[in-house]
Amino acid sequence: MASKDRPVDLGDSSTRTNAGSALSEPTVADTEVRAEPIEEERSEGRPSRYACTLDPRKIDPDAAKVVRRLVRHGYEAYLVGGCVRDSLLGRTPKDFDVATSAQPDDVQRLFRNCRIIGRRFRLAHVFFSGGKVIETATFRRNPTSEEKTSDQLLIRRDNFFGRADEDAVRRDFTINALFYDLEAKQVIDWCGGVEDLQRRSVRTIGDPIVRFLEDPVRMLRAIKFSSRLNLGMTPNVYHAIVQCRGALAMAARPRLFEEVMRLLREGASQTCIWLAWETGVLDVLLPEVSTYLYDRPAEDGTFWELLSELDRWTEERGEAPDDVVLWTCLLFEPLLEACLSDADSANAATDFLEPVIERLNVPRRVADAVRRIVAQLPRMYAGRPGRFSRTPLYGPACEVLALLGEGHPKLDAFLEAAPRKKRRRKHQRA
Repeated sequence: MASKDRPVDLGDSSTRTNAGSALSEPTVADTEVRAEPIEEERSEGRPSRYACTLDPRKIDPDAAKVVRRLVRHGYEAYLVGGCVRDSLLGRTPKDFDVATSAQPDDVQRLFRNCRIIGRRFRLAHVFFSGGKVIETATFRRNPTSEEKTSDQLLIRRDNFFGRADEDAVRRDFTINALFYDLEAKQVIDWCGGVEDLQRRSVRTIGDPIVRFLEDPVRMLRAIKFSSRLNLGMTPNVYHAIVQCRGALAMAARPRLFEEVMRLLREGASQTCIWLAWETGVLDVLLPEVSTYLYDRPAEDGTFWELLSELDRWTEERGEAPDDVVLWTCLLFEPLLEACLSDADSANAATDFLEPVIERLNVPRRVADAVRRIVAQLPRMYAGRPGRFSRTPLYGPACEVLALLGEGHPKLDAFLEAAPRKKRRRKHQRA
């Protein structure tokens, strides 16, 4: 029996029997976390410190500029979160965030190129050339019982400023609560995040049930980090996701849409969607896809093969395809099946997509594009694109067709079952 702190290893093929033979291992290689402990013993208000020189070529110079200017003016300021985590794992960070003791108005006074955003969570965005934004957040703390507006766990307001240690313990996962002191070249760790990276483990800070009920989107983030970084989950995190998945219905729909996009965009969509399906998260977010996966024969792996090709595309090109292509890949097989089982395929597609639009706030332009592409793919597959080849959606449709590959059984079945309509020729006048 697994211990409470031992991570569930997603690389073990025995845990993947439901995913079909097409489900491959994550592509991120294990990397030794190089951080030498200076102060290992953590105590209240006193973190562990690790000597670690991050590759200066991988540190964004504008993020470093923000940190150093804040420190020069007497504030605490650190690189924080994903950029520290990814650097320790030997990856190149995509985004750099700064945490500071300066409040948003203080940051705005120091940077003319700064804008304060947010109401629930006020942030300072410092803008640089090329559209780059360095997100600069003031240290937060958890509200006291007197400051809470209700007894509900769900967080609706988060503007209670605090100290660095208070900010660390209120974050979601230990691996995201790492601070990097640029001047001292030290990783500051209040929550055991370095140890969890060394164990390759995703662990919440505090009780995972409480943390997921506070913010249900954290469940999707746990799936994303586990899949994208090739980390295991501690059993209590995994079981809390299974137990709390229904709370996702309470989350803001725009946030759900954006997190689903992140599951698809970052080169690990196959593992993300499989893990969401296995934990029951997909039952809540996309029951249309989940039901299709439950009903398909065990030996049918074409759904997973398409997501595997999507991940390969993202890895090779260094960026994900357009959102329309991503959603078409995710919904292609269940939507095609819905159209095949109804004589009025256009109406069937609408009935399929409307609940998805409502549940996840999918933009109608994206949903409509998915509907049109799926309707035309069988004709394109048969070499008869017709007038569709002159529309703006033809390019994304060709990308999807390339990902599907040659000899796709679902398209073959659709073409065999779909009745051909005889076209009446117009007689030309003499």
